[in-house]
Amino acid sequence: MAIHPAAADTGIVFCRSDRGGVTLRADWRHVRESALCTTIDDGNGLSVATIEHVMAALAGLEVDNAVIELDGPEAPVMDGSAAPFMFLLECAGIVAQDAPRRAIEILKPVKIGDGTKSAALLPDDAFTVDLTIDFAASAIKRQTLCWAFDRDNFKTDIAPARTFGFLEEVDALRAAGLARGGSMDNAIVIGDGRVLNRDGLRFPDEFVRHKVLDAVGDLYLTGHAIIGKFIGLRSGHALNRRLLETLFADRSAYRVVRMPAAYDLAWQDGLRRASA
Repeated sequence: MAIHPAAADTGIVFCRSDRGGVTLRADWRHVRESALCTTIDDGNGLSVATIEHVMAALAGLEVDNAVIELDGPEAPVMDGSAAPFMFLLECAGIVAQDAPRRAIEILKPVKIGDGTKSAALLPDDAFTVDLTIDFAASAIKRQTLCWAFDRDNFKTDIAPARTFGFLEEVDALRAAGLARGGSMDNAIVIGDGRVLNRDGLRFPDEFVRHKVLDAVGDLYLTGHAIIGKFIGLRSGHALNRRLLETLFADRSAYRVVRMPAAYDLAWQDGLRRASA
């Protein structure tokens, strides 16, 4: 994978070099229903899978425009988190462009789900996440995290959290053509109710932190930052996509706005620190 600069208003675009350079915009309308990862598809057989971690890294660094070149159908898993992508992007450098940043402001509550799982977007003054997971496995159980977006704390508190899975799911993933390089070097693996990785966890609640990371990446498929609160209960990629579909079906539930001055100043301060 190679990430290239792009002009203002390009958005995030994936380019399949192995398919003659065909491009596919990172957009919620291109997401194919999937429970295990986020996959975009052009409807004609061209797809890119497992994009949520690199999308989260771009969202965390507030990168609006980039072309991501891939020579295969799946983004590299790296260590299973967004941290390596953020590190490499910061090493390459990020520049301000002569165009205003824009955001999706949530104007009224939008919610989907059933009695066991749900996802919602509510009005708020900033981008915040309130997410709860609940697994039968004793290594996970029930975990909740309430988090407000900040470039620095995303980098330290959310981006390093790794994806996780159960030993019995490995065969299903590989049969689907995914996780072909998967190992305990790039995921937390749970078997017999315990964490099998020799080095253990990076955070006591790494599981819910990774789910927050996934939500950040999935929501960035709006093409903009979010000004609003995301609430998830046992939510995942499929539910996140359905939530965006429901949001954009109701034109009174949101508006596209220029990023408030406080956000612009925070972004500029972060840029100066990254360049120092």
